[in-house]
Amino acid sequence: MEWSEELVGGLLQAAPDAILVLDGHTILLVNDRAVELYGWSRDELVGKSIDMLLTEDARMMLPERRRKIDEGRPGPIGAVTATVRRRDGTEIPVESSVSIVDTQQGRFAVAVVRDLTERARAEQEKARLRAEAHVHRSQRLESLGQLAGGVAHDFNNMLGVIVNYASFVIEEASSESPDMSAIVADAQQVVQAGKRGTDLTHQLLAFARREVVRPQVLDLNAAIGEVEEMLRRSLGEHINLIVRPGEELPPVVCDPGQISQVLVNLALNARDAMPGGGDLVIDTGRHGEQVRLRVGDSGTGMSPEVVERAFEPFFTTKGSGAGTGLGLATVYGIITQAGGEVSIASSPGVGTTVTVLLPVSSDLSDSLDKSVTSAPAPARGETLLVVEDEAALRDVAGRILSGAGYRVLAAECGAAALELAAGHEGSIDLLVSDVVMPGMLGKELAERLVSIRPDTRVLYMSGYAQPVLHSQGTLDPGVALLEKPFTADDLLTAVRKRLDD
Repeated sequence: MEWSEELVGGLLQAAPDAILVLDGHTILLVNDRAVELYGWSRDELVGKSIDMLLTEDARMMLPERRRKIDEGRPGPIGAVTATVRRRDGTEIPVESSVSIVDTQQGRFAVAVVRDLTERARAEQEKARLRAEAHVHRSQRLESLGQLAGGVAHDFNNMLGVIVNYASFVIEEASSESPDMSAIVADAQQVVQAGKRGTDLTHQLLAFARREVVRPQVLDLNAAIGEVEEMLRRSLGEHINLIVRPGEELPPVVCDPGQISQVLVNLALNARDAMPGGGDLVIDTGRHGEQVRLRVGDSGTGMSPEVVERAFEPFFTTKGSGAGTGLGLATVYGIITQAGGEVSIASSPGVGTTVTVLLPVSSDLSDSLDKSVTSAPAPARGETLLVVEDEAALRDVAGRILSGAGYRVLAAECGAAALELAAGHEGSIDLLVSDVVMPGMLGKELAERLVSIRPDTRVLYMSGYAQPVLHSQGTLDPGVALLEKPFTADDLLTAVRKRLDD
């Protein structure tokens, strides 16, 4: 079959790669892609030596190929990777395949040249991403180590207080003439240390965006107003607190307790940055489809290096024992979990401004819960099934509830609870169950028990219930949860509320 010159030319032009036909080292024919690749016109390429397109390094790398071209034996010579020079002097990586072809007009070398620039860029990008991922892993491990060290340090301090003061209580109570005032004072130290541990746990969960959140539609200005007086007392007389609420501010959806925590953390950070006194300004306003909360101080400010690390857990510039380094990390966790953004602007000697942006609420039907906390109502003879795998905590809950007049059935796990319920002839008004237990999760226990006893209500207890009881960081509708650790009033209030709902 004869191939017309027109057909061959068409095939050359349709090829996606550059094609050069050579007589020895002289260029006889090129396609349009070769003109585009090298930047020379067809007339400028034809009749010239192929050497004009090769870099010095490429010429030194290809002596064996040049020898095979000079020998002129028909067949493929093979593919190599090299660099070529364009008309503007730039060098680009290419993959070149050469074959010796016999035709009616004679024996020629045909070079097919593929531009590897995009492939090289892709490989460089992959390498960059791998390096970035390695750096991020290292940073995460460093932050995790810093977090673990900070937690261990703070909890060891609290445990030291608890263990020693509890020993003082036992020692004094066991004496021949116990001093009740000393016992009470030592027990109060134990309780205070426990509360500090509770606060630290909530900070850690908020930082990690694992705390159970109860968002509500709220007025940010009103939320600031509710903690303003407390902030003034906490800041001291040497700090001038200025609150500038924006007008006609749209509502946002947030957990009001967490917003209070954000304000307190930012205010206390600002106070520590102004040991000699200064101004602390809290202002709000509209920022497009977001509501802006801005907390600015006239304190010492931070260097760019400190600003870059400010949201890291347990990173602090304060002296030993002067701060946990969780304040800004907690703020970051709370705001991002609420779908917002937080940023810091600071300069040494000028001060620091933290800007929080929260999305505007699209639901105006709800309002901030204004319920007033009161003493829990007494029991009315109800029967409660308490399920908790931690024996000491199970005994604590049973003791609190029995002391309040409830009839308490206690079980250590889901299977034992179902067996106990099956043998109980009377009603079970409320299941009070831990969420995460070996053998059977609290959710499965509740579903199985309620299927048998439809009138039984459910109250969960947990310190970390996110994977089981709620999604997107928000408690699922209809789920009642008592967060650990809890006080007697917390437990009795939650039980009474669940029974009365």
